[in-house]
Amino acid sequence: MIRNAVIHIANEQPIVVDLFERPSPADLTLICTNVRTLDGRRPVFIDDGASVFVFPLSHIRFVEIPNAAETSLVPLSGDAAGAGDEESEPDLDLEPEIDEDFLRRVREI
Repeated sequence: MIRNAVIHIANEQPIVVDLFERPSPADLTLICTNVRTLDGRRPVFIDDGASVFVFPLSHIRFVEIPNAAETSLVPLSGDAAGAGDEESEPDLDLEPEIDEDFLRRVREI
């Protein structure tokens, strides 16, 4: 489930939805639930917010998927087969490099 994706419908205000999966290039429709406006209200054209909605992609300009919304999905790059089999730590450089020129300018002030 991809939460808080923003759908930009042609000639309409954007809406926030929860997607069941990332849309693929072969899709003709976008299937979602929990449709709401950007300020969190139920749009006037929705009777039951818990329903499942099907939007034709021909009416959608683009879809915004926040990075934080995709934490449970498999990344697009890398080896998808067996990706969850191994525990691996991310390669993060937690200690920033010191810019000596910047430090010199700060000391001069």
